[in-house]
Amino acid sequence: MGVDIGLDLHKAVEPDRVHRSVYSDPGIFELEMERIFNKVWTYVGHESQVPTVGDYWTVQIGRQPMIMVRHSDRSVRVLYNRCPHRGAMLYGDRCGNVGKGIICSYHSWQFDTDGSCKAIPLDKGYQGTRLTPGDANCNVKTAARVHSYRGFVFASLAADGPSLLEWLGPAKVAFDDMCDRAPEGEVEVVPTCFRVIQQSNWKIFLENQLDALHPAVTHESTGRAAGEVEEAIQKKGGSAPLSYHFLSAFATPISKWDAFQTIGYRHGHCILTGYMGLRPRDPDTVAYEKVMEKAYGKKRMEEILGVNIHHVLLYPGLSVQSPLQQLRAVRPLGVDKTLTEIWHFRLKGAPEAIYRRALGYYNLVNSPSTMVNADDLWNFWKIHKGLESQGGDWVSFHRNAGQDLEDNDATTSVIGTSEQPMRNQFKAWTQYMNGAN
Repeated sequence: MGVDIGLDLHKAVEPDRVHRSVYSDPGIFELEMERIFNKVWTYVGHESQVPTVGDYWTVQIGRQPMIMVRHSDRSVRVLYNRCPHRGAMLYGDRCGNVGKGIICSYHSWQFDTDGSCKAIPLDKGYQGTRLTPGDANCNVKTAARVHSYRGFVFASLAADGPSLLEWLGPAKVAFDDMCDRAPEGEVEVVPTCFRVIQQSNWKIFLENQLDALHPAVTHESTGRAAGEVEEAIQKKGGSAPLSYHFLSAFATPISKWDAFQTIGYRHGHCILTGYMGLRPRDPDTVAYEKVMEKAYGKKRMEEILGVNIHHVLLYPGLSVQSPLQQLRAVRPLGVDKTLTEIWHFRLKGAPEAIYRRALGYYNLVNSPSTMVNADDLWNFWKIHKGLESQGGDWVSFHRNAGQDLEDNDATTSVIGTSEQPMRNQFKAWTQYMNGAN
């Protein structure tokens, strides 16, 4: 007989398993929007997306349509995408420049890029009413908190909570590692991203990101095909381009995946250590290292390029592959629908060949048209449909449960294929949903 938990969240999550309703129940999804996404720090964009005063990008935070815009004082502001007059969205496109100001297309109310109201047509009509032009009620509402770290802009809709740096904790290495790999210490966004609608719950994507067992199963055929080409090139005395290694690494035997580590932190963040070599002794890498050595010195260059991480997950909405300058933002749209935005970045001051390397990974692995992504999306949909069925009530996260190494605020897996990252995510999920995070 099935277990009916209703909306009793205390019964939904156990240390080594979770109830299927946390993925499929619309009521729980609405609570997630209220208790998680309306409060946490959400990635809204990179400062280089809005280089000029008035430049803007639209973005979603939880259920809220928002605008990231460059203000006249060069600060980046995040506003609600809603006119305070009759509620019309101020912008329906993805990006642009406000020109002389933000102007509502419905009744021409006009605003500055900090949200303050500049002009209201027919303002005499408000004399003697409860609305006075110039009141705060005439301004566009702003996000409660906005902060950036190394050019990456986050916003929180909650006035209270940990600061961005407190929330990031050790997981800020995602941005340090990416930016430090640039000779100029900064990255700039490539202003086109892949946007993918997944027909599945948002948590399924995040759990998959640091699941070190699935690549050798789900992506084995892709990895094996690439590996066969690599081997054929080597037999002829050649050296296969690194792009083949991006794919052949997915066929790494399961036993080797166990040699890696995952490290879980507070708030559900987690790191997967590196599993592919990214410093071949080819001319492009040698040229890049010379530029890096000139910028940082030999010792610091080795420290930077020796950082051994592949994935950093910032729960609940961001997956970063810093060594390859990739970032995926997760925007839940419904209990069974998730938008992922896949961005990549240039290392400022690095040779063009190094950008082309990252672009190759972006297109070969993270593009919606690759076999790798297609395999994952197909699995995500099948998982969600299975969890909607009555074929069982629980989702298992038992692998290596009780064996994780606890050290203050960090939890380290005993082997790479441990389901520690999923347990860590649901520990944070429970705290958020019960108001304790």
